[in-house]
Amino acid sequence: MKGLVYRGPRQVAVEEVDDATIEEPLDAVIRITTTNICGSDLHMYEGRTSVEEGKVLGHENMGIVEAVGPAVGRIRVGDRVSVPFNIACGTCRNCTSGWTSFCLRTNPTEGMDGAAYGYANMGPYDGGQAEFLRVPYADFNLLSLPPGDQFEQDFAMLSDIFPTGYHGTELAEVSPGDSVAVFGAGPVGLMAAHSAFLRGASEVFVVDKESDRLDLAKQIDALPIDLSAGNPVEQIMDQTHGRGVDCGVEAVGYQAHDATGEEHPELVLDNLVEVVRSTGAIGVVGVYMPNDPGAANEQAKQGRIGWEYGTFFSKGQRMGTGQAPVKRYNRQLRDLIIDGRARPSFIVSHELSLDEAPAGYANFDARLDGWTKVLLHPGQ
Repeated sequence: MKGLVYRGPRQVAVEEVDDATIEEPLDAVIRITTTNICGSDLHMYEGRTSVEEGKVLGHENMGIVEAVGPAVGRIRVGDRVSVPFNIACGTCRNCTSGWTSFCLRTNPTEGMDGAAYGYANMGPYDGGQAEFLRVPYADFNLLSLPPGDQFEQDFAMLSDIFPTGYHGTELAEVSPGDSVAVFGAGPVGLMAAHSAFLRGASEVFVVDKESDRLDLAKQIDALPIDLSAGNPVEQIMDQTHGRGVDCGVEAVGYQAHDATGEEHPELVLDNLVEVVRSTGAIGVVGVYMPNDPGAANEQAKQGRIGWEYGTFFSKGQRMGTGQAPVKRYNRQLRDLIIDGRARPSFIVSHELSLDEAPAGYANFDARLDGWTKVLLHPGQ
């Protein structure tokens, strides 16, 4: 089959790779109809992870079930499904308590709990930027979707970024009437802003420096904050009459940049500590790595990031972090899409064939104007 393969920093290629097959009794094989390029894929694309050469990328996947193992009972051939990026066994201590993003059985990598498709340090699993995908523990992991092709763009967001954005608001404890600051207007940040409104937020500030992304924030009635126009904390403080916000979401991660493009891994954490009121909560869903050889300073290369912890402590703030347990949210978010309450597809800018994926990566990585979310259709 065809798959998009990592070949080195800023080098990906569509190649013939081994077919996805049933390897265990609980497996299914999915024919991919839509698979997305994720902002976190760019960490690998830019050479800022330990992903191995030859890895098939892609963790935002959906499609049609082509085959199932002999022990699969709920999922049937022909079902239309969303594939959570978490690969979870369903029976370990973390899975049974709802933390499928930290499954204790599926990732043999030393020191890592939780597995995913086509990603560095997340286990030996190939991704779905390919014609087919093997899904372990299919009955537990797969989310059933209505047949046909309705809501394809919206449902494509259920595998990762919509639940991840929602998870950010859950960690930030967004409640009705809250004011919220979301740092990062990439796909996850925009999903966090969308989710904050779904949870009843009264106002949502979205911080970024890319005008096309800030324009998308305006489309959902969020208040855009252009960090290239001045200190974003001061801008939000001015607009809240010095009160700050009730809570905040970090949707940037360890490659945070200032307005000039200089990298400061602590920047967004510091800004959130400043702008969130005392006793407020912060949800961190931007990716941070235990090791980052390409970091801006020696401490950050070891995963040690100096941030305003003293102020965080003195303000009595709370912080939640980590990969989203997609199954905790995806069924409810699916139903909000079907009922017309949620429209995550507003961020989609480009739909490409699999053969066009290398160009899609290059343009998305370059932050070319208008390249906000790229969907790939391997069967196109």
